Amino acid sequence: MSTDVLASRLKDMEREELATRRKLPPPAAATVYELTARGRELLPVLTALAAWGAPDLAERRPTDAVRAHWFAIPLIPLLGRLPYGPAVLDVRLDEGEFHVRTGGDGSVDDGGTVYGEGPAPDADARLVLDADTCRALAEGALTIEEGVKDGRIEVTGEGPVAAALRGE
Repeated sequence: MSTDVLASRLKDMEREELATRRKLPPPAAATVYELTARGRELLPVLTALAAWGAPDLAERRPTDAVRAHWFAIPLIPLLGRLPYGPAVLDVRLDEGEFHVRTGGDGSVDDGGTVYGEGPAPDADARLVLDADTCRALAEGALTIEEGVKDGRIEVTGEGPVAAALRGE
């Protein structure tokens, strides 16, 4: 998609109150777009599309472009159901970083679980993993507990959410 078409679509989404933009804090200082409450109503549709397209991410070719935030939608239900209540989690892959705000019950209809590109300034924990591990989590082939135990997922942070993710 050309930058002109993308800019036009993002303006349309802002006008229709599906997305809002914000500036990331330094050092990133980039403008990112996030879904509004109305835009989050589309998450079940996007989740179904992500599940449909997931098999195409299984075998990556050197010419494939992969973006970290593509993994956010499949991970939302998993991260939202973890037993630590509402939280903000940064997820970092080689391809980039995104954050997920969970309501603690896996739902999005109450506005409780949402994601955004880039790190969150108020993150409770950071998960560092690779795309293959992220895909395994999304497909249910791996749990966060197994990934942490096996060293496939690094969890950093000082609070109770990070400790719970580390199994402490």
